[in-house]
Amino acid sequence: MKLLVPFLILIIAAVIVVPQALYTVDETQYVVVTRFGEIQNIVRTPGLKVKAPFVDTANVLDKRILRIDVTPTSMPDQDNQFLEVDAYVRYRIEDPRKFIERLRSENNADATIQQIVIAALRDEVGRSTQPEIIGGRLIGIEEDRTTVEPLLNDQGVPTRAAIVVRALSTANEVVKSPENDFGVDIVDIRIKRADFPGATEDNIFTRMRTERSVQAQRLRAEGEELYRQRIADVDRQVEIISAQADETANRLRGEGEGEAIRILAEALEQDPEFFAFRRSLAAYRTVLGDQTTLVLPADSDLFRYLQSASGADNSNGEDFLGDIFGLIGSLAESGMMSEGSEPSGDTDGS
Repeated sequence: MKLLVPFLILIIAAVIVVPQALYTVDETQYVVVTRFGEIQNIVRTPGLKVKAPFVDTANVLDKRILRIDVTPTSMPDQDNQFLEVDAYVRYRIEDPRKFIERLRSENNADATIQQIVIAALRDEVGRSTQPEIIGGRLIGIEEDRTTVEPLLNDQGVPTRAAIVVRALSTANEVVKSPENDFGVDIVDIRIKRADFPGATEDNIFTRMRTERSVQAQRLRAEGEELYRQRIADVDRQVEIISAQADETANRLRGEGEGEAIRILAEALEQDPEFFAFRRSLAAYRTVLGDQTTLVLPADSDLFRYLQSASGADNSNGEDFLGDIFGLIGSLAESGMMSEGSEPSGDTDGS
């Protein structure tokens, strides 16, 4: 019983003291041992290590590259147009002693380095134009896909990459300066996003819509003007073609009438007497209709061929008159005269 009490005391002491005296170091870590804030030892090798319990503190630092997501910040560009820049920083701890002496912890380091990087970015953004900050040129929009190519500077380097390289150089100069010397190396700065602030987006979209509306009206006006020009050209061509067609038709009609007159003249020259006879028969057909009564003098031209075949007085006119009336009868039978009509006339003196 007497041995049990000391044994229990030893066990309790071991449980309390051992965790305070022993600590492990991972291969991805530095451990800085401090005593009341003063650095006692820096452990760089992995393994189980010993320190003075209760008075020594093991400060664990990461050897790997650390990342800081910078708070999105509104920054003015060269034209004093504000852009909201969202970036991140990656850095590495190179000297654990300087890091602990000046920054104390990784949380303090994140806040300090973030402010330095924001200042460097603000300086570079203020020297650059908006397209250079955005770093891309629109090539085209096809359905739901937008094609953008990097915007290059005079040296053939993408403009956004050039901005972050200059900001990286400036930030490293600050953190490694004699008055700071944080024992860190900033290895990378990247801009994730550079957009207009939410407060100005509505104004920008309104201006864009206005510009597009003006452009649409201009295009409509140009299209309407082109349409009227095309219509006027078509109407003029139609008038020209119609005039040419009328001219051609009149010319062909005149040539046809001239040819008809020529053929008629040739026919008249061949037998003028027969033509006169045909004209007289046509006159008979027109004048002598149903129930028609004509009273004409004996010397009328209409009865010239009723007197003789040659149109002259002849003692055999009565025989020829019979032939003519027979001809008129045959015309009536063929439909030229109505059935039952009979030509009549005063033939006194014939």
